[in-house]
Amino acid sequence: MSLYENYAQTAGHYDSTRSATGSEIWLGHLISHFGDLRGVRMLDAGCGTGNYALEMARHVGQVTALDMNQQMLAEARTKAAAVPHGGRIEFRNGQLLDMPFADGSFDAVMFNQVLHHLARPGEAGFPGYRGALQQAARVLRPGGVVFVNICSRTQMRRGFWYASLIPEARDRVIERTIPSRELRIALQEAGFGPASRTVPLDTVLLGAAALDGEGPLDTGWRAGDSIWALATEDELARALAKISGMRRSGTLQEYVREHDRDRPDVGQVTFWCAVQPA
Repeated sequence: MSLYENYAQTAGHYDSTRSATGSEIWLGHLISHFGDLRGVRMLDAGCGTGNYALEMARHVGQVTALDMNQQMLAEARTKAAAVPHGGRIEFRNGQLLDMPFADGSFDAVMFNQVLHHLARPGEAGFPGYRGALQQAARVLRPGGVVFVNICSRTQMRRGFWYASLIPEARDRVIERTIPSRELRIALQEAGFGPASRTVPLDTVLLGAAALDGEGPLDTGWRAGDSIWALATEDELARALAKISGMRRSGTLQEYVREHDRDRPDVGQVTFWCAVQPA
C-alpha cells in the first residue's frame, strides 16, 4: 500500500534497478537467532515484486509474501514461477495495517523499503509505521524477529546524488521518513526488545545503475526510487532538462561525483532488527 505512488504503473519497471539489497544481513541475523532455518516461517510484509521473498525462500522453510497491489503481486508470481523454490513461497493480497494472519503465525517478519509509503505529510507520530509494527508483533510468535529496511533522514539528505536534482521531492520523502530515534521507540512500544542497527556503507539501492548520470532520463530507472513519484511535473521536467544540459556540456559525471561525495560516509540504507520477547 502506498499513499503517494501508483504501483500499478510502476510494477512493470520496478525491477529495472532493484534487487534484494542487503538480504545477506537478514540471513545473518536469522542464522544467529535460529541456527537451523529449515523450520522458519517468514513474512515479507509489503513484498512488492518479490525480490526479498524469493531470495529468503532459498534459505528458510516458508515465506509468505504480502502486498496490497495486485500488479506487484502478479510480477512477483511470474518471477516465482520461473525459479525453483520447492513450494516454499506463497503470495497473499492484504494490507500492512490489517494483516490477514492469526496471532503468532510467523517466526520472522521483514519490511523492506515500504514503511514510508504508510505516512501522510504533516501527520504527527507516524501512526502508519507504528500500526504496521504492532501488526508485526501480533503475527510473530514469542521469540520471533522483526526486520526493518529503511533509509534514514540523513541518508535521504546526503546519500543519493540525484536527490539534489529534485530537492522539493526529497524533502517530501524526508517528511514521510520516521526519525531513527522515533523508530527505535516505536519498536519498543510495539513490544520488541532493544533494536540493533546495521548501516552497510557500500550498499546502494539501485545496484550497478546507481551512479549512472543519465539514469534519471529513463522511466524504468526512476521507478526504482519512489522519491521521483513525489516530484511534480514541473520539478521533473527541470531535473531532466538539467541532466540533458550537463550531458551536452560534458559535466554530468562531475556533477554525480560531487553530489555522491557524502554517500561513502553515511550510506543509503539502514537495517534494523529487534526480537519479540519469549
